[in-house]
Amino acid sequence: MIRKNRLIYFFLTMLLISCNTGNKKTSEKVESITEQTASRPDSFENDSVMLDYIQKVHFNYMWDGAEKTSGLALERIHLDNNYPQNDEGTVTIGGSGFGIAGILTAIHRQFITREEGVERLTKIVDYLAKADRFHGVWPHWLEGSTGKVLPFSKKDDGGDLVESCFVIQSLLCVRQYFQNGNEKERQLCEKINKIWHEVEFDWYQNGKDVIYWHWSPNYGWEMNFPLEGYNEALIVYVLAASSPTHPVTATAYHNGWARGGNIKSDSKPYGYPLEVKHNGAEKLGGPLFWAHYSYIGLNPKGLSDQYSDYWNVVKNHALSNYNYCVDNPKNYKGYGENCWGLTASYSVKGYAAHCPGDNDLGVITPTAALSSFPYTPVESMRALRYFYSKGDWIWGKYGFYDAFSETDNWTVPHYLAIDQCTIAPMIENYRSGLLWNLFMSCPEIQDGLKKLGFEINK
Repeated sequence: MIRKNRLIYFFLTMLLISCNTGNKKTSEKVESITEQTASRPDSFENDSVMLDYIQKVHFNYMWDGAEKTSGLALERIHLDNNYPQNDEGTVTIGGSGFGIAGILTAIHRQFITREEGVERLTKIVDYLAKADRFHGVWPHWLEGSTGKVLPFSKKDDGGDLVESCFVIQSLLCVRQYFQNGNEKERQLCEKINKIWHEVEFDWYQNGKDVIYWHWSPNYGWEMNFPLEGYNEALIVYVLAASSPTHPVTATAYHNGWARGGNIKSDSKPYGYPLEVKHNGAEKLGGPLFWAHYSYIGLNPKGLSDQYSDYWNVVKNHALSNYNYCVDNPKNYKGYGENCWGLTASYSVKGYAAHCPGDNDLGVITPTAALSSFPYTPVESMRALRYFYSKGDWIWGKYGFYDAFSETDNWTVPHYLAIDQCTIAPMIENYRSGLLWNLFMSCPEIQDGLKKLGFEINK
């Protein structure tokens, strides 16, 4: 009897230990991306390992840094909690589009699990479906907690088609990534298709042979901003021509975007033909984000039409920007082959669309070089190493601060989604072509490009 009781006691004890061990395993805390990246390495085994870390940290703006209700990107994150406009809860549509592409990058690189990505993307798409839209188009800004429009300016209180197209571009990448997945993933794809089909591109023509950037329920077409090239908005015409439900005709592209052929340029800053007229910066080229935003998904490699070869357009834009900084005609401190990149960002005095020439204010914006990795891999890698060597001066929780000036010994611990969230996906396009391959695999995009007269040479 005593032996039997001892055996029972032994087995009960072993069962209890086993249960406690199991509970311990299941209750172990999984480190957040912030915790995983908090310890900044002094060096890296190789460039690939460094790029992994850089992508992971910058993707985190859209992950741990996301607005909690929506899962979308906050317009800005200021680590010093200084928000003069009290806009710390404002969601940005365009920046969120780039962040969505970053989530796919994170799944691909196994920074997060596929299941975590699907859960977050479903939350985002459900929110976007209920948020304020104007003829299927979101506003530039949303109040994160409610999904209601926040005016970008007095009359810009309705649909912002350009920013919305940055979201649609990435959502189509998501659809292609998960289209053959499990039931939850296929449901996500169906929701994306519904949103995509509800965008009324034809409405945004205002009855004319061009597409307009804005429409307001209160001010109608008073913003009066026709989309004419060249700037960041090429993706609008590609999506508009590709829409299965509200397409625009090819003539809107040729007469609107291409200005009846007048989009062509013979400008060659530093020997690099721009091929297209950069609006307001025809001689030296505009801010470098023009080479990024439309090309998160749209692959410029081998993409050409009667006006230009778009690989030349983006690559020469980046190379001319780089060579301008190397030339450094204004003799700013720090500029050179290791420190370059002019684009719109925070500046010493407020915000500025930095670019070669008059708008060169001595301010370097890391995203300019880092998001140009597909076009200038050698020059971008040198810039990355240099930026990283500056240490904590320009580095914080979500990676490199938005901008800095060595001339003015200036930086602030501030981030902007539209700068931060392009870094991970554009580096991924350099490394694997992930987003480019996904977007270009959309059958309706292929049809739309052909409709506009594009040739695609793989």
